[in-house]
Amino acid sequence: MSRRGLAAVSSVLDQAASSATNILVLVLAARLSSASGFADFSMVYVTFSVLLGLNMAYVGQTVVLEKDEDRLGAVCRSAPAFTAAASAAAGAALAVVGAALPGDGGRGFLALGLVLPLVLVQDGLRYCFSVLRTPERALAADALRLVCVVAALLLQPEGASAGRLVLVWGVSALPALALGLWLLRPYVRGARADLRPYLRRGHLGQRFVVEFAVGNGSSQLAVLGLGVFATPLAVGALRGATTLFGPLNVLFNSANAFGPPIVGRASGKRGVIRLTVLMGAVLAVLGAGWAAALYALPADLGRRLLGETWAAASALLPATGAQYAVMGLGTCALLTLRVLNPRATLSLQVVFSLLSVALLLGGYAVWGVSGAAWGLAAGSALKAAAAWLRVSRTPAPAAAVTTAA
Repeated sequence: MSRRGLAAVSSVLDQAASSATNILVLVLAARLSSASGFADFSMVYVTFSVLLGLNMAYVGQTVVLEKDEDRLGAVCRSAPAFTAAASAAAGAALAVVGAALPGDGGRGFLALGLVLPLVLVQDGLRYCFSVLRTPERALAADALRLVCVVAALLLQPEGASAGRLVLVWGVSALPALALGLWLLRPYVRGARADLRPYLRRGHLGQRFVVEFAVGNGSSQLAVLGLGVFATPLAVGALRGATTLFGPLNVLFNSANAFGPPIVGRASGKRGVIRLTVLMGAVLAVLGAGWAAALYALPADLGRRLLGETWAAASALLPATGAQYAVMGLGTCALLTLRVLNPRATLSLQVVFSLLSVALLLGGYAVWGVSGAAWGLAAGSALKAAAAWLRVSRTPAPAAAVTTAA
């Protein structure tokens, strides 16, 4: 296998390890906690997920766009340093809020504040390994993280409080953090950390944070809208159908997180587009194939996966499969723009995320839950088409992309 092929496989496996960690943490916490305890844990974990996404957008996405080989050591030293400082400040605020809140929910937020720098820095190291073209090192650290957190949670007693579970989850990141820093050390030896670019007006991460906020905000708005106008069955069916496509989310996340360093080294604009079109076609075929495989599942097996939700969710598989097929094309179009002109993606994300919400609600109003699913598919298709149109009109970059204006 070529070096590029090995890097791609390592990137996908690393994203799979990270996704498995998040899934297993929730599953084990649910099994260990009471209903109210898991509700407290879930609130804390949702907060962490938002902070994780913000750090990925502000720091991680700008790290993987760095093309100046001479600056990689300094960038990979500065990014973890900034994450540590920012997460310490956010953790202190969470600790204060947690101390003020009553009950175990407050103790859960207090525990998150204490461990936040550990978990965010450990996760953020993967972007440094990505831009250094050594994703196998990220895989080693994240695989250790998976093993440690599962082992630590399995040792907890049944009925453990949310605060205890959050603290154990966070502290279990220490071995992976130590391994990651040790693996990174040869690449940053002699480099100096500089936090000023992250505080400078015009830093690309500011735009990526807005994109993240809009994307997540629109999806939450869609769920809220369905909760108001639709039935619980409609919401459950849509979520159930989307859950079945979890493996494809791993691939999409890998393309977003680790694609820029690989694609950015292609030969010119034409080489970049040729590679991303191929990636998009592969993802589209996988999306359609996965949908076909799910649609062919026997009803008994489907009910084992989703229980009573299977009957409603299976009816949405053609629409959801179409959505994921075009999402593969759209993901790679946005990846192309990230490499050629990172500032071109914000307007697309804002406009078409809101359009998808409108199509979702409009589709439900006209054709019910099936219309809502096809509305999401239509929104994804329009977003992909607009992104590729923007790609065709984007000139080849005259200079290397940097992480600040």
